[in-house]
Parts: sequence; C-alpha cells; structure tokens
Amino acid sequence: MPFGILECNRIEHVPGTALMNDQSDVPAELQDIPTDQLKHGTGRYSHLLLVPQPSDDPNDPLNWPLWKKDFILCIVSLSAAVVGAYGPMLGPGFTVISKDLNISINTLAQSTAWLILTIGLAVFIANPLAKVYGKRPVYVAAICILFAVNVWGAATKTYSSFLASRIVGGFGMAPYEVLVQATIGDLYFVHQRATRIALWNLFLLGGIAGASFISGYIIENLGFRWTFGICAIFFGIFVITIFFLVPETAYVRPPIKPRRVVRKSSEEEMASVEKSQQEFQIEQAPSSVSTPKRMSYIHSLRVFSGRYTEAPIWKVFARPFVMFWYPAVLWAFLLYGTTLAWIVVFSVVNGVIFVAPPYNFSVGEAGLTGLSPFILTIIGEVISGPLNDWICLKFTRRNHGVYEPEFRMVLMIVVVILGTVGFFGFGVTVHDQTHWAGPVLTYGLANMSLAFLSTCVFGYLLDSYPHLAEEAFVAINTRNILTFGLTYFVNDWLARDGALKVFNVLGGCFLAVCMLTIPLWVFGKRIRSFIARQQWLNDFMTDL
Repeated sequence: MPFGILECNRIEHVPGTALMNDQSDVPAELQDIPTDQLKHGTGRYSHLLLVPQPSDDPNDPLNWPLWKKDFILCIVSLSAAVVGAYGPMLGPGFTVISKDLNISINTLAQSTAWLILTIGLAVFIANPLAKVYGKRPVYVAAICILFAVNVWGAATKTYSSFLASRIVGGFGMAPYEVLVQATIGDLYFVHQRATRIALWNLFLLGGIAGASFISGYIIENLGFRWTFGICAIFFGIFVITIFFLVPETAYVRPPIKPRRVVRKSSEEEMASVEKSQQEFQIEQAPSSVSTPKRMSYIHSLRVFSGRYTEAPIWKVFARPFVMFWYPAVLWAFLLYGTTLAWIVVFSVVNGVIFVAPPYNFSVGEAGLTGLSPFILTIIGEVISGPLNDWICLKFTRRNHGVYEPEFRMVLMIVVVILGTVGFFGFGVTVHDQTHWAGPVLTYGLANMSLAFLSTCVFGYLLDSYPHLAEEAFVAINTRNILTFGLTYFVNDWLARDGALKVFNVLGGCFLAVCMLTIPLWVFGKRIRSFIARQQWLNDFMTDL
C-alpha cells in the first residue's frame, strides 16, 4: 500500500504500473526481470528503464533524437496556441462587434457557444480518422481548414456569414483538442511526458489568455475583422511548417516476444524465463530481427502512410463513448472539463464586466486583463511540468523503483489552492467593486490552477491507458458540450444573479470535482486492475 494506494493481488501486472529504476531494493516479486538487458535512459537518467521500451527500428518515434521530438512538439504547440486564441479572441470587443453586426451581446456570445459545440462534436470525427490513418493527415487537413475560415472571417459582412465561418472553424480546431496530447505519448517516455504536457499547455493556455490583450487593441484600432486576418497569416505559415516539418508520429510497435535463456542441468534444454518484461508494461524487448532502413525525408512527406489499426472503423468510432465510463476518464472529464469551461466563462464575461462601471475600461484596456492569466499561466507551466516529473521519480525511488500513475496526482493540492482563490476571489472582488487588480489577479490564479491541473490529468491518463490515449482525450473533450451550454446563457445569468453568486456556484463545483481525486488515488490501482480483468472490454478496445 504505497502512500495510501491500495494494492491489487488479483493479477500480477496492473496496467500503468511500471518498473522504472535499477536499484538494489526492488521487491522480491520483481527481481526476476533481466533489467540489464533492457534499454535505459542516458545521462542523469541512465538508471531509468525506458517506459515504453523502444524498438530497434530507427523510424520508431521513440528513437528519434530529442531535438527532433521537441521541434515537432513546438510546431504543433505553436499551432495550438493560435487555435486557442481563435475561440476567445473576440471577447474584449463584444460590445463593439455586436453593434457592427447589428446583433445583441448575448447573440454574439451564443456564436462562441456554437463554435464550442462544433468542436465537441467534431472530436468524434477527428480521433477515429487519426487512429485509423495516422495523425499527419488530420493535422494537415485541420490547419488548411483554419487558414480558409480565417480568410473567410476577415471578409465577412453579415452575422450569418460570420456565424458560419465560426462553426466551420470548429472542425479545424477539434484535432488540436485531442491529438497533441496523444502525439506526446507517441514521442516521449514516461519520465519525460509531464514536462512536455506542460509545454503544450503553456502554448495552448497562453494562446487563450494572450488572445484578449492582443485582440483588444486590434479590434479597437483596426476592427474585429483584422483578428481573423492576422490569424489567417499565422495559419498560412503553419500550413507550410506542418506539411514539411511534422512527420507521422503514429507507430505500430511489434508485439513482445518471450525471452528464452539456456539453463544447465543434467540435459541441455531451453526454458522460458518465468516472468517476462511484458508483465511490467515493458512494451518491446530487443530482438534478432534485422533493423529496418531509416526512412528518407521525401518519403516522410507522404500525407497518408497506411492504416494504423486493423479494427473496423465503427469500433474505433465507438470506443470514446465506452472510454467515457472508465472511472479515470470520467474523473478527468469532470475535473479538466469543468475547470476549463469555467475559464472560458471569464473570456465571455470580462468584455461585459470591465467596460461597465465602476471600471469603465476601453476595449483595449479590457483586453489587457488577459495579461494576468497569460503571465501566471507561463509561471504555472514552467513549474508544473518539471515538478510533476520530479515528484514521480522521487515517489518511484521511495516505492522501490515501481512507478504508479497515481503519483501524477500529487500536484492536485496546488490546483485546489489556486482554483479556490481564483474562482471565489473573482466573484467577491467584482461584487465588492474592489480595485481592478483584485478581479484581474484572481482571474490569473484560476488560469494558473488549470496549468497545474493539466499535467496531473493528462499525465495520469497517458500513463494508465497509453494505447487508448486518443479515445480518452475525446471522451474528456465532450466537456465542450458543457461549455456550450454554459456560454450560451452565462451573460443572462450574470445579469440576473450577479458575479458573486455565479462564481460561488462555479467555485463550489470546482471544489466538489477536485475531491474526487482522493478516492481515485486510493482505489486507482484496483480500478485499473478491474478493467484489465474484463476480457470482453479488452477485446473491444484492442485493435484485433
């Protein structure tokens, strides 16, 4: 029972649990693993067993140089930043834009809601396509759609055309809701993932938060259509960089082959090693198969590179709906989904709250409120990713070299503190009409809590269900449907009940879902074991 996590003795290997450290005090039941024959990290991580184990194929993304992996991640993360900005970038100018399009502020807010709903539905298309045909064609198609709809948005003259461009844009945004996290799972080992999740989330949340303080002045000085024009320029650049510099990261790793050793006795005979590394989630052992040739750069530019699953496509489409009922995924949906939905509420209401008395900000000044979440998100991401990986390594060493995905949850303590101050504090400071620094700072702290939360949620899911990461992220992103409902009526709710009541409700919901982390910490390993023992479920969720 390490650190309060209940053990499970029903099966020898619980998915997600992994042997990571070479150290002398490993438990007796793990000492038969031939760790000296497995691949290790390098440098200061030379004592770590690589999880998952890479193949000997130079085309295996796990074998790519770290600079190449980080370069790919930076490109898709930068794209995600502009995608993140595309949604809330109109927030500071709601009053001005509604007059330009001759509609009410609430109608304009509802256009954002329809965009969010489209994203929530489109992820159920983007994920199966990526699972079957690879991530590269989906990335390329998505970025082309985003370029086109921003050119469209820059030229729009009527609300109906404006709304249509936003809805179509949701199909381009959807892949960035689910594929970047899964790409991290393709490229990195367990001990590297939280830092990279933090990097991706830094770009994404930075885009969401940074959009307002940049777009506020764009809207004020150039008009709201130029927000689309500038996004079109960025997406045009990303069309080129993604096509030429982001290869396919999906890879079908060969199945594990049992090791065999020679034992001397009265008669020479071959005997199987009693416990293979497969039992401990070591996904690929060295083999005698000839090493494939490295793929040429020109060959890597193919948009389509074949199928990556043998499962019928209807089954791939159905899996996210099944995955939603995994307790860990349901926890992630409630926690990440509600928190991010509440964050979106800020971008919707700030353009109304800060341009009205007592603050009386201009559109540009209202946009500057985004500086607080932008700066605090950067600080949170810089700290949370490396800290999460460091905590996992420390807990693993104290747990005799055995890693449990639940170790990712330790930073939820920080999430609770920051989120409580952020949500409740914003409602109180706006209600009491404090100096503008009060609501602006608490707005930033709420965003900072999401920076820490994302490394916990996505790190836990990637480590617990690495082969079902895309399905898990699709299930989580049904939270867009929740966000749709909330943004659809939040301005009316705010006008009726006031900021104090609205954000007290949001803060209370936030704390309630955070408390679900405690039972998942205690029973998480047993839940993973229970799911692994359901053969019918495993048969449905595998590619056979």
